[in-house]
Amino acid sequence: MSEQHHHGHDHSGGHSHAPKVNATNRRRVGLAAILTGLFVIVEIVGGLVSGSLALIADAGHMVTDFAALAMAWGGFVIAQRPANWRHTFGYDRFSILVAFVNGITLFAVAVWIVWEAAHRLTAPGEVLAGPMLYVAIAGLLVNVFVFWVLMGADRDNLNIRGAMLHVLGDLLGSVAAILAALIIMTTGWVAADPILSVLVALLILKSAWGLVKDSAHILLEGAPDGVDTRAIAADLVESIDGLNGVEHIHAWCITPERPMLTLDAYVDEGVRLGPINSAIKARLQNAFGIDHATVDVMRRSDTATRTDI
Repeated sequence: MSEQHHHGHDHSGGHSHAPKVNATNRRRVGLAAILTGLFVIVEIVGGLVSGSLALIADAGHMVTDFAALAMAWGGFVIAQRPANWRHTFGYDRFSILVAFVNGITLFAVAVWIVWEAAHRLTAPGEVLAGPMLYVAIAGLLVNVFVFWVLMGADRDNLNIRGAMLHVLGDLLGSVAAILAALIIMTTGWVAADPILSVLVALLILKSAWGLVKDSAHILLEGAPDGVDTRAIAADLVESIDGLNGVEHIHAWCITPERPMLTLDAYVDEGVRLGPINSAIKARLQNAFGIDHATVDVMRRSDTATRTDI
């Protein structure tokens, strides 16, 4: 039987579609969610009693923090489920979807803060600076501890990054509430409360944009960071003897930790296809960090009978 083309996956050291979930990430996000959820109650009561928008805005943000952290924890739990015939890559991508939703909620929170601040500036109300200050300081301490907990997780993970951005925004909200309380206590200028809330909202928007952009890039099957398909094609042809062309390269990732690639490789008559296939995959893994590649190696003369779908 003549050898027409060689197609396959890279199974360097054994390949698996089993999810790669860091148990430390799951534990730390779970602890952060519990602490945040408990303090939400304290801050909502404090904001209502003191009449502070900065505290109420921070409490509203902490509600989304709790939801985001809970979703992140759920994402890690679901990602542990093994691949099956319907979800052949497993459930890792669920965590990216959670990160995207977290980013959208950050946008919504920021818009609400700005809207409420505009209302407070036109119709200022009484603010009890004393209770506001005490609750804000307690919130700052809780947020610092939660942020420290998350610092020990994998910060390259988009889900962890989204959770940290939520907590960082809330930490800044606590700082703003403390500053507003001190200004009101010393000067009586109640407008400091909504103005500082808007500054926090702008910081939240910046963080939200980065998170939505990166998670949407993955959901839209964009190429992984640092992967230039043009450079890969040129490198493979230059570094592998017998390979004279690389076409139809598609690169994407399930998560930032799981880059994927497919390509068509062409060789001249008389060149064995199997060794070229192995050489391409080894080069992709060693030079570009791509350990899951589907490679179709063929001779130019075979393309007349081959149909791409």
